[in-house]
Amino acid sequence: MMKKDTALTQTPTIQVIERIFCLIDVLASREEAISLKEISEKTGLHPSTAHRILNDLATGRFVDRPEAGNYRLGMRLLELGNLVKGRLNVRDAALTPMRELHKLIQQPVNLSMRQGDEIVYIERAYSERSGMQVVRAIGGRAPLHLTSVGKLFLAADDPIRVRSYATRTGLSGQTRNSITQLPVLERELARVKQYSIARDNEELELGVRCIAAGIYDDQGKLLAGLSISAPADRLDEGWLPKLQATAREISATLGYDADR
Repeated sequence: MMKKDTALTQTPTIQVIERIFCLIDVLASREEAISLKEISEKTGLHPSTAHRILNDLATGRFVDRPEAGNYRLGMRLLELGNLVKGRLNVRDAALTPMRELHKLIQQPVNLSMRQGDEIVYIERAYSERSGMQVVRAIGGRAPLHLTSVGKLFLAADDPIRVRSYATRTGLSGQTRNSITQLPVLERELARVKQYSIARDNEELELGVRCIAAGIYDDQGKLLAGLSISAPADRLDEGWLPKLQATAREISATLGYDADR
C-alpha cells in the first residue's frame, strides 16, 4: 500500500512542525540509534520525507547520525534542556502554589532547603490573621532533627550519615518535646520514610506544630520541603492531602515524574 505524502515544500508549516515533534518522540522512545526504515514505520512518514526532516534536524544538532541511515537525539536538545533546568528556581516554582495553599488553610506555609546540618527558610506565605506568635523569618535556620522538613532530609540519608549527624550535633533540644536520643530519632525517621510525611510536634517551639512533604527535582532527588505551621491545638490532619498535592505540583514543575 502506497503511503500518501505531500512534498515538503507544499506542506503547511503546522504540519511540518507536527512531523518534527513526531520524529523527536520516536527517537526519544529508544536509547540506541534507530534506522530510517523503522522511523518511517513508526511515524507513518514516507522514508524520503523523514530523511529530509532528519537531515535538517541533524544540521542544527537536534539529531545525530552515528552511522549512515541511523538516527538518535542530538546534543543540542541536552544543551537546551540544561538551559531550561538552570532557569527553574524552586522558589519561583513554589511561590504561587504556596499562596494558593495558604488561602485554603489560612495558616503559614513554609519553603525550606537543607544547608549542612540545618534547614534554611527561603520563602513563606502567611497573613497576620494566622494566629502564629512566632514567625520564622526568611533566611532563618533550625536544626534538622527539630523540624519537619529537616526530618525529611535526614530520612533520605543512609543510617551512617544519620549517626554522623547525631555525633556532630549532639542532638541538642530546644523544648521538652525535642528528640535528643538517636534511637528515638531513628524510629521517627523510619515513620517518615514509610509515610513520606514528617512532623514537628512542638519540638522546635512550644505551641507550634508542623507537617511537611518533600519537593523533588527531575532526578528524583529531595530538593526542598514544604511545611504547614500552626498553633499546636489547631493543626488539622485534613490539610495533609492538600499539602502533598501542592508539593507534587511544585515537583512536577521542576521536572519530577512520580511514575518514572
